Amino acid sequence: MAARCEFVERHFRGTLIDIGIGSGAFVDLRRRQARVIFGYDINPAGRQWLEERGLLVDPYAASFAAMTMWDVLEHIADFRPLLANCREWLFLSLPVFRDAEHVLASKHYRRDEHYWYFTRNGLVFALSACGFSLVSESNIETDLGREDIGTFAFRRNA
Repeated sequence: MAARCEFVERHFRGTLIDIGIGSGAFVDLRRRQARVIFGYDINPAGRQWLEERGLLVDPYAASFAAMTMWDVLEHIADFRPLLANCREWLFLSLPVFRDAEHVLASKHYRRDEHYWYFTRNGLVFALSACGFSLVSESNIETDLGREDIGTFAFRRNA
């Protein structure tokens, strides 16, 4: 989580929303760093965790200057409506593949969970179609032991 926070901090320090909060660790750490953050999750436990802290916001109904999606984008069938409400910065991590063969051999190949399997260039192309340009990328999660995970910062085109 510290690596994710540091990655975001290099580009953006304002209010953001974390989509798919998981355990809430990123939200907690960001709050401890005195940053304003909200969250959204489809999991009832995550929603309850956010509600108890007054942090639950629907990103389909409200826009934010920045969004984080740590291991989330590949789980959303149509992410375009969500990204339409991201005004400036999008930070995300997800599995990155070399080609279709790599997908099929990967532990990240989950037909029952993932809608999307991106190469790096495929991700850049897909987000370009949504109005974003790649600003920065990192292999920090892979370096920390997470197999084939890329971390990216995209900025909304002017």
